Amino acid sequence: MTHTIDFPVKVNLESCIADKGCTVCIDVCPLDVLAIDPATGKATMKYDECWYCLPCEKDCPTQAIRVDIPYLLR
Repeated sequence: MTHTIDFPVKVNLESCIADKGCTVCIDVCPLDVLAIDPATGKATMKYDECWYCLPCEKDCPTQAIRVDIPYLLR
């Protein structure tokens, strides 16, 4: 049996340009839950600490971040 975990915040690693010096999502996150993954050079997130406040999605210059607010929080 295979279990798939679907995180409400997704970082598209192909679109993310953090490895080219972009830190917009990290800079706008009020909770500091975004960081650069040293292995990939791309943005990564502590999903369990996210409040779904959306600045990371709205300000990302390449639309690499997608926030799907969980139904119960809408």
